[in-house]
Amino acid sequence: MSLCILAGGKVTALALSAFTLSWTHSVQKTEWRETWAVTPAGLELRQAEVKGSGAGMEPGAGAVLTDGWWVWHPTLPPQGRISLAASGMTPGGWRLCHADGCVELGATAGDEVSLSGCP
Repeated sequence: MSLCILAGGKVTALALSAFTLSWTHSVQKTEWRETWAVTPAGLELRQAEVKGSGAGMEPGAGAVLTDGWWVWHPTLPPQGRISLAASGMTPGGWRLCHADGCVELGATAGDEVSLSGCP
């Protein structure tokens, strides 16, 4: 499978089947991570983790505190697309990591990024 990233009018395809998306919450300044799989049905959220809790950051049902992170397995149907929009209120953009490395997405306010499985 491949992940397509649309940013700045350009599409980049990464040959991968799983990735982690992380960011810093704009109000609480706390890190949030999600693990996604690229499947024929779409992008599937496999796990979510948040370092603490607070405004808009409540851990999901069944969350377990592990090494300072609330970890749970959300029940979300496969997504055809994930849209990210930079608010400018965080110290950086989203960090997308996979087996071969990491890349920062949407670091500048107003940046729009879209993630989807490649056709």
